[in-house]
Amino acid sequence: MASTSHSANKRGVPEGLWIRCDGCEATVYKKQVEQHLGICPECDHHFIISAQERIRQLLDEDSFEEWFTELRPCDPLGFVDKKAYKDRLVAEQKRTGLTEACIAGRGYMRGRPLVIALTDSSFIMGSMGSVVGEKLTRSIEHATEQKLPLVIVSGSGGGARMHEGILSLMQMGKVSAALARYRDAGGFFISVLTNPTMGGVAASFASLGDIVLAEPKALIGFAGPRVIKAAIKLELPSDFQTSEFLLEHGFVDRVVGRPELRLEIARLIDYCVK
Repeated sequence: MASTSHSANKRGVPEGLWIRCDGCEATVYKKQVEQHLGICPECDHHFIISAQERIRQLLDEDSFEEWFTELRPCDPLGFVDKKAYKDRLVAEQKRTGLTEACIAGRGYMRGRPLVIALTDSSFIMGSMGSVVGEKLTRSIEHATEQKLPLVIVSGSGGGARMHEGILSLMQMGKVSAALARYRDAGGFFISVLTNPTMGGVAASFASLGDIVLAEPKALIGFAGPRVIKAAIKLELPSDFQTSEFLLEHGFVDRVVGRPELRLEIARLIDYCVK
């Protein structure tokens, strides 16, 4: 008697419906997190979100006009690590749908016109290459010419981009110099620090805001806690380099949860811009 094998279709939970929270380690429904602006409903942990999602959360609907879309990164050094930098750029562009780690343009926030730029950690950890620095610098210059308030939302865990060497490092000075000219012209700059804001970004423009806001429990600093601990051979505070630690030590002006961020920025613009 011939045996027949029958494999029944198993019913399971489709992939991607549930995610694990990095804060409380609970398994939470992804759609519920998205409805809460990317915040865990159990512990208020702020998940990392994309630059496009931040634009939707912060700006008035359909008010954003993106600038500098023609700028594209290149490979001036012919850099190769595990793969060629030019191939890495193509792979990142396909994976993220971004051309670079920065989006910039003009928009409205609760009816207030402003210039906004955002870095996105999903693209090579939001590191600052030549195009990122150029977009930020041009945004600052446009804000200066148009006499508009400026908001930069930083989400960069990579600092300066090693693949571009000194061409990346010089962006720190270039963007900071543009901010100095903007301030001399009477501009008002709000810097928003999100998780993570590290390296050359934290050491340059991200720390230069007239007002510096930070999301709760964001990692903010130059070198990471493990590097610092290994260098100084001392035990660090448990909340070292978090938004709350930096607020206590005067580096951050306010820690603002994501649901209140849009209203808080609009209030600051009303109060500080004449």
